[in-house]
Amino acid sequence: MEKIVIIPTYNEKENITNILHAIFTMQEDFHVLVIDDGSPDGTAQIVKDLQGKFSGQLFLEERKGKLGLGTAYIHGFKWAISRNYQFIFEMDADFSHNPRDLSRLYHACKHEGADLAVGSRYVKGGGVVNWPANRILLSKGGGLYTRLITWMPVMDPTAGFICYKKEVLETMNLDAIQFVGYAFQIEMKFAAWKLGFRIKEVPIIFQDRTYGTSKMNKGIIKEGVIGVLRLRWNSMFKNYRRKLSVQDTQEASRVLAKHD
Repeated sequence: MEKIVIIPTYNEKENITNILHAIFTMQEDFHVLVIDDGSPDGTAQIVKDLQGKFSGQLFLEERKGKLGLGTAYIHGFKWAISRNYQFIFEMDADFSHNPRDLSRLYHACKHEGADLAVGSRYVKGGGVVNWPANRILLSKGGGLYTRLITWMPVMDPTAGFICYKKEVLETMNLDAIQFVGYAFQIEMKFAAWKLGFRIKEVPIIFQDRTYGTSKMNKGIIKEGVIGVLRLRWNSMFKNYRRKLSVQDTQEASRVLAKHD
């Protein structure tokens, strides 16, 4: 199959059934991989109960303990690449990301030349709903701070609603991504940009969750502030490109031979 949406979960029992139904009723052939970090509220069991209804479309990976957003996505990226999905999405479970926008992100990568499409709150046509003023100021300020320090031309660097082409994640050394919280989203975009991939921001309306508890905390914000400085410093020494294995080199040689 071509498209898979990765949804990390921790205590999302109020949202997971509805978000999965919303994606699958779009009838656009999206598959979904839920990565649950041992939710004590039974989120994983809800997903298991739905797998019979959505056989061949809904997958679950269970991890022991709350290991962080970044490691969940890295786990999901590797899972999806190994199964040859061509377009790999990040998405929250809480409806802050509108499932209907999946099609717009996909279109940007499939037909508009983007290597990764970012659902952006801060480009023309984007915005936020039900956020207090201090949260908006923090988010916008974080974006400006990130652009000033890294020079990366992305208006919403902390956005977590993204479509990647498979080759972006294949090219990237995912094991070199070091952040797990707020700064993870920044580092992924930064790595893709440093590798020369085209980033396109697609305007979305972000709506704060209605059910469940936000995962934002002071530690995540601190990681973002310090992490951006570390990204800029490390970029002078760090190579985000994955080293080719012997198998990769042999495959590349076979492809070149066919074109000679």
